[in-house]
Amino acid sequence: MKDNAHEIIIIGTAHVSNKSVEEVKYVIERERPQIVAVELCAKRYHALRGDVPEELSIRDILKGGKLYFVLVQWLLAFAQKKIGADVGVKPGAEMLSAIDKAEEIGARIVLVDRDIQITMQRFWCKMTFFEKMRMFFALIGTLLGIGSDGSSKIDLEKVTEEDTVTQLIAELRQLAPNAAKVLVDERDAYIARNLLSVCQDGRVVAVLGAGHRAGVQKFLSAPESIPSPEELTALPKKRVDLAKIIGIMVIAAVIGIFAFLILTGSPSHVILIAFGYWFIINGVLSGAGAAIAGGHPLSILTAFSVAWMTSLNPFLAAGWFAGLVEAWVRNPTSEDIIAITHIETFSDLMKNRLFRIILVAAMANIGSMLGTFIGIWVIFTQTGIQF
Repeated sequence: MKDNAHEIIIIGTAHVSNKSVEEVKYVIERERPQIVAVELCAKRYHALRGDVPEELSIRDILKGGKLYFVLVQWLLAFAQKKIGADVGVKPGAEMLSAIDKAEEIGARIVLVDRDIQITMQRFWCKMTFFEKMRMFFALIGTLLGIGSDGSSKIDLEKVTEEDTVTQLIAELRQLAPNAAKVLVDERDAYIARNLLSVCQDGRVVAVLGAGHRAGVQKFLSAPESIPSPEELTALPKKRVDLAKIIGIMVIAAVIGIFAFLILTGSPSHVILIAFGYWFIINGVLSGAGAAIAGGHPLSILTAFSVAWMTSLNPFLAAGWFAGLVEAWVRNPTSEDIIAITHIETFSDLMKNRLFRIILVAAMANIGSMLGTFIGIWVIFTQTGIQF
């Protein structure tokens, strides 16, 4: 589409469509603009170019509250790459094609998207606990083919059509409305602001994902509605964490149960039975989570051994310990970091040592969380505790 006032020509693409690659080259050759703007930030550009990524600290990921954030980020990237592999096109191929064509005609290249780290941090902070859970399990289900009968394949050539794009975005808004706002609406505004800035220097061909075309056009036609740069890049203030509050309440309940048993002079065997249930249920489920993720026996044993204790401390998690042991055993290198950006099958993803560490930690935590709730219920029902 063309905005005559600002000489901005927008190409809406499907990020894994071969047709989009050809269309991008054709339009840039036809228009021969002074500027080619692409929906990339510096980090994504270097990733597409195959540059070596910065080293990751396993300890920081496990202990810094980034565990599920990093896991979901990798799963999102892998899902896109999986679709691309199915149609024989690498994700971002149309962006690289635009850059190559711009260099060929001597056009200036401008990266107009928001920094991926800012986007992902806002994406994670803005989502509610239940949105995160829906997103996580939806991604896992998609990757494992759960809920798909194999007959409802996406027609990627129709992904650039307005009705199809609208439907896909509507589904994202239903699954996780706050995620849609960050991934779509905010980036539309950010891209539009950058396009309005660079178009002062000449005609612009903007290569954007089809999901951003309508939103960017809306902001271009009403620049006064674009939020300030600070609003679009600032990290949101931490709000009340519902999951953490529930966790603290559960911990208080468990400690209260054992305190009640001791203070009321319950027989020692009742207290031991209650503790035994707590230890076994937490340990088995946390260890099972690590095992499902393909963890090393030492990681599984670690999850089993510490789950009873970490479930009673809001500042510890069984997955942290299991993940650190897994990292010690697997010893991931920079090659694993590079490989994770090129993997195209789920089996290869599971063979990646870095991904395996993060998955083991996440699944051990999920198992421990289930063990906490089930453990409380079993203690009440099997020990005959009466308040």
